[in-house]
Amino acid sequence: MSENRGVLIIGEDAVLKGEVKSGQRVEIWGYVEGGVTASEVIVQEGGKLFGTINSDTAEIRGTIQGDVRVQQLIQIKSTGHAAGKIKYGRLSMEEGGELTAHVRNIPPTLGGDLDLTVTKGRSVRITTADLNALDPDDRPENLTFHISNASGGSVVLSNDPAQAVATFSQADLERGMVYFTHDGSDAAQARFDVEVSDVSGATSGTPQTVNVAVRND
Repeated sequence: MSENRGVLIIGEDAVLKGEVKSGQRVEIWGYVEGGVTASEVIVQEGGKLFGTINSDTAEIRGTIQGDVRVQQLIQIKSTGHAAGKIKYGRLSMEEGGELTAHVRNIPPTLGGDLDLTVTKGRSVRITTADLNALDPDDRPENLTFHISNASGGSVVLSNDPAQAVATFSQADLERGMVYFTHDGSDAAQARFDVEVSDVSGATSGTPQTVNVAVRND
């Protein structure tokens, strides 16, 4: 996230939860869950905003959902999707753009750096910086991670560390209960694939790989 002369840019890999206020322009390339107040709001293609917008003008090339109040012109470009309670002075919408009052289920998104380091034959806790789920309309206990293709070890929960698990929740992660246990093999790298689903069955899509570097004592 960067700010230059009243212009606040939320970068492609940034995740921001909370309130954003800027006197001039807010430009969103990443993920925002909360509220944005500015003279001008631009949601770029691939950018996502779930919450509220209060602005004079808005340009939507990505996705917004929530309570939107644009005093003057809102532009919804061909790649833009706007859903929720949306009020505006004037509307410009390109072919392919979408504007609807129907609030849809939002599929979860995988977050975190997807990298771990474990000592050979030991365990390491998986934190929300390593792996997490982004979903504004589901509670942590309703977001389920699915593990597949594990090699060099297994994912376990702290209440039963001898038993490998195939699933765990965002709530488990937030409580610090999720670990990766190395199997003691000599390979310098371990791994597992993961995707996340919500209570409605929507998923994050193609599983992504969490890479685990193995170090010796």
